[in-house]
Amino acid sequence: MNFEPSREFAIKKLEDFIDKNLHEYSKLRNFDFGPEQRKNVSSISPYITHGILSETEVIKNSLKKFSFAKNEKFVQEVLWRIYWKGWLELRPLVWSDYIIELKKLKKEFYNNKNYLNAIEGKTNIECFNYWISEIKKYNYLHNHARMWFASIWIFTLNLPWQLGAEFFMKYLLDGDSASNTLGWRWVAGVQTKGKNYIASEWNIKKFTNNRFSQIKLNENPQPIIDNRNYSISKNDFLNNEINNNDNLIVFENSLSIECSDFRELDFKNIYLVQKDNDTREIKLDEKVLKFKEDLISDQKIRLENKSSKIEIINVKDLKNLDGNNIALYPSIGEINDFLISNNLKNIKYLYRKIDQYAWKYCNKGFFNFKNYIPKIVTEFI
Repeated sequence: MNFEPSREFAIKKLEDFIDKNLHEYSKLRNFDFGPEQRKNVSSISPYITHGILSETEVIKNSLKKFSFAKNEKFVQEVLWRIYWKGWLELRPLVWSDYIIELKKLKKEFYNNKNYLNAIEGKTNIECFNYWISEIKKYNYLHNHARMWFASIWIFTLNLPWQLGAEFFMKYLLDGDSASNTLGWRWVAGVQTKGKNYIASEWNIKKFTNNRFSQIKLNENPQPIIDNRNYSISKNDFLNNEINNNDNLIVFENSLSIECSDFRELDFKNIYLVQKDNDTREIKLDEKVLKFKEDLISDQKIRLENKSSKIEIINVKDLKNLDGNNIALYPSIGEINDFLISNNLKNIKYLYRKIDQYAWKYCNKGFFNFKNYIPKIVTEFI
């Protein structure tokens, strides 16, 4: 597994996958052959998370190779992240409630033996222990393995899903507040109420080519009960007016300005914002922080031909910025929490066109959203 922190590498990784392996994606995508054999999946999620590659760019390149009908499953998987983000944007209290619960659980489980054995890979489940090591070494895990991992964490090890979601966010290079939180809720059975995901020995063995033994799991668990219902918040996601005296603020989720909807706009200054662990509720692994820092530096280099002054700043320095400040929207999560908690109301937002268009279809489940995917693709690809 190799994730070089540059757009050049990300583009090459995408092109190689499309040219050599996309044709077998639907057939092989659920197989986890191990970290040294990832050709059956694209492994570009760390770059999509940080905006190095956009969903529209990825889909557009894939459709140059294959028709939508032959490529539909890959397109759906790429758009899952837009769906999760839109779903959470319409229900922001799901995230804030998660953070409140996480703070409480971290105190309760600080010295819990079962929890400590799990995060140290010292359980009696061979595959789970292997995945712990894999996550810590590569900061990545196959999507199918993430589902198995979460199910084992919740239903066999009997640990809170909130702590498992924190563990993923800490170590995964593609950690995303919406995809991660809602994915764990889905496995637990609280996202789609009463429908949990249950990992099974036969399924793990089949899709890992029998790489593991000692897989004794709870295969008849009840879903986690959460009776809360979250009403949909009204938000039109409209862009503010921009003028040449505005400063542009760029967060870690939008690191390809020169390829974005806003590439033709001029700004007085462009501030690329770094966020350290002292401003995060979920403390990230040092390798994840370094990956983000290097991607920000790579973005700075790619912006050097612009007339704007380009500067890398710490998120805490936002409080000291003068003038009119406009930011590429950071989405619900840690950055947005920081802006709210520090009362930074002078920052206005810009939303991507595809988000403005697609998020209105995120008011229900993914199968409803899936019906609109051809329409979304036609509109933006």
